[in-house]
Amino acid sequence: MSPSSERLDVPAAGPGDDTADGRGRPARLSLVLAGVTALMCSLGWLQKQPCADVRFDFVQTTTRACYTDIYPLYYVRGLNDGKVPYFDSFTGAGVRYVEYPVLSGAFMQVVAWIVRPFGVDERGLAFYDVTVLLLALLAIVAVLATAYAAGRRSLRTGLMVALSPALLLTAYINWDLLAVALGALAVAAWSRRRPALAGAMLGLAIAAKFYPLLFLGPLVLLCVRAGQWRAMGRLLAGTAGAWLLVNVPVMLFAWDGWKEFYTFSQKRGIDWGSIFFFLQDHGLSGLDDTERLNLFGTGAFLVLAAGVAVLALAAPRRPRLPQLMFLVLVAFMLPNKVWSPQYVLWLLPVAVLARPKLPAFVLWQLGEIAYFFGIWWFLLTVSNSTEGAGFAGTVSTLTHLDVPNEGIGHDVYYGALLARFGTVLILALLVVLDILRPSGDPVRSDGVDDPAGGVLDGAADVVSPRRRRAPRHAAVSTA
Repeated sequence: MSPSSERLDVPAAGPGDDTADGRGRPARLSLVLAGVTALMCSLGWLQKQPCADVRFDFVQTTTRACYTDIYPLYYVRGLNDGKVPYFDSFTGAGVRYVEYPVLSGAFMQVVAWIVRPFGVDERGLAFYDVTVLLLALLAIVAVLATAYAAGRRSLRTGLMVALSPALLLTAYINWDLLAVALGALAVAAWSRRRPALAGAMLGLAIAAKFYPLLFLGPLVLLCVRAGQWRAMGRLLAGTAGAWLLVNVPVMLFAWDGWKEFYTFSQKRGIDWGSIFFFLQDHGLSGLDDTERLNLFGTGAFLVLAAGVAVLALAAPRRPRLPQLMFLVLVAFMLPNKVWSPQYVLWLLPVAVLARPKLPAFVLWQLGEIAYFFGIWWFLLTVSNSTEGAGFAGTVSTLTHLDVPNEGIGHDVYYGALLARFGTVLILALLVVLDILRPSGDPVRSDGVDDPAGGVLDGAADVVSPRRRRAPRHAAVSTA
């Protein structure tokens, strides 16, 4: 069986086998996954249409839970006036330049150029619609790349991403799918033993959003444990080269605009979705101090990341790459001061690769659904300065297939926030258990090692607890 055919869970092509002419299962699988993803993305577009019809009026968007950053930021960030991200400043409350990494800003600028032929009154909606179309294409790329890296479970894994409620509800809130697709391509390239290409894709992903930088930790740790120094070096070189290629021109000619993302991230306070928002309202003091908040968040992340590193090097069997990617990303998000609704897209590909089992995945998606509607209805309460509906009132309204027009109260919102936090934590704990007990790993139970691992797949360990214990056992046996 050839490596490529094994990766797609199909037998090697032979006489009369329709995989030989490109019309076999790999092609059909790609068409099915692309079609299902396109359907879900279309439903996501329809879910936002009631808000598009009213030009994304804030009260309407929070009531109907169809908010997006894309339409308002076209105007707030000066794209409608021809301002170029990073090179042109604008008047804003604490933000003077586009506050995203440069590849996301480039994406925004390209779409702004595309819609210039539209009339002034139509450009905002045209900007939104063109962005949605491109993000839908990126969603298809992310699904196909994730399925490609999944090995024998390619169809199941791809469908879990494509059919997820999280994709339908959050795909068009922001530009996150650009980084998600590039990150998925990086994992797919790594699974095909193309470390330099994987590094280049990862570098571009980091140039679109910060979070893919976290994936370098698991890759380096697993390469160290398996002694894959050459692959690690090519990965790091590809990552650095691609990131520098995109960033250096903006750094040289628009330094103040380039650094806006980093300074804004440092100065930013508690977001509604952060666990610190809940803790602050329940007695934890001092979180108004941004430096202390950053210290708490960063310190908690470093402790959790250290635990992931110990797990990577000391587990009885080397963890699979997606397992560590998922865990380090969860370690970053749980204590973060910002956890926007669309951040679920960051977790989605690595979560299904780490643990392609439905029960915990469905529970997590239910938690994300609860939070998605909870945040918008809570912001409706805040904007209307009302108390909002309690648990009983919210349940009664929903059972009558209506929406809480006055929003929801703090307790209902905190229930939604903790539902998301708790279900993500449960999924992470299950992944940890799979690592500590490899026989229960749903992927390895199929008799494979690490389908997404590339050079790590089936590699012997250079660093492992068994190797450290071996000399002692040998000495005892010869005594």
